[in-house]
Amino acid sequence: MKLKSIEKIIKPGTPHFVGDGFRVHNFIPGSSTMKRMDPFIMMDYNSKYNFPPTNTPKGVGVHPHRGFETVTIAYKGRIEHNDSAGGGGVIGEGDVQWMTAASGVLHKEFHETAWSKKGGEFQMVQLWVNLPAKDKMSMPKYQAIANADIKKVLLPDNAGIVEVIAGEFQGEKGPAHTFSPISMFNLKLKKGAKTSLSFPSHYTTSLVMIEGNSMINENAEVFEDHFALFKSDGDTVTIEATTDCIILVLSGEPLNEPIAAHGPFVMNTQQELIEAFEDYNTGKFGSLN
Repeated sequence: MKLKSIEKIIKPGTPHFVGDGFRVHNFIPGSSTMKRMDPFIMMDYNSKYNFPPTNTPKGVGVHPHRGFETVTIAYKGRIEHNDSAGGGGVIGEGDVQWMTAASGVLHKEFHETAWSKKGGEFQMVQLWVNLPAKDKMSMPKYQAIANADIKKVLLPDNAGIVEVIAGEFQGEKGPAHTFSPISMFNLKLKKGAKTSLSFPSHYTTSLVMIEGNSMINENAEVFEDHFALFKSDGDTVTIEATTDCIILVLSGEPLNEPIAAHGPFVMNTQQELIEAFEDYNTGKFGSLN
């Protein structure tokens, strides 16, 4: 066992709005390049924010995607969404929306209508996961992952639980299908609890402190709403909760392929980007009202 060194800890920067419904801090690529974070190429974190009641749901209108997957994890609040491939629904607290844009979809997402009328605390993560070149032009698909379907592993001594969204932990596999090896866990620890996680040394590994504070590798405290990135120099991360906490843990094998990105399209070459814009402008992504 060798500890993964911490490369850096990033505090949340100045937030900005995506549409009018998502007040986010950008951690990827804001804190590191897409190449460094491969296969995780974008992360917007909506820290806890209170939205007042409204009869007009806030969110983001119709927009395109191609070449990657969007993963939305809801911690507080409720989100409605639809795409031009027929995917959609509502994700509530603890649920996950995993949309494979692949060859191209139109998408929109808003606060759920009923939730909007009451308002309240809203918190979420949206992550973009890159697709291998061979899968970028595959058919779009959608995975609605309810919290009840997420595997939950109890830690010894009543220390807490690990919710396995993707990948495997102690023999329990998460429900998400992925195109490359990825682990995605919600780690929920009680104050004073200790645990360790292991991932291959060359995997890109990071965490977001969703709630509370924790001591990482016995020498670095990571505070609420902060992001920590690990070097590819070891295989183990130790965590001790200094308060009750919730931690989003990400680890994935880099694709090590060229990245050509512009706006909502992430491909491998500039020519593929040009084709993506042409296909979008000529209606090949379908329609969505």
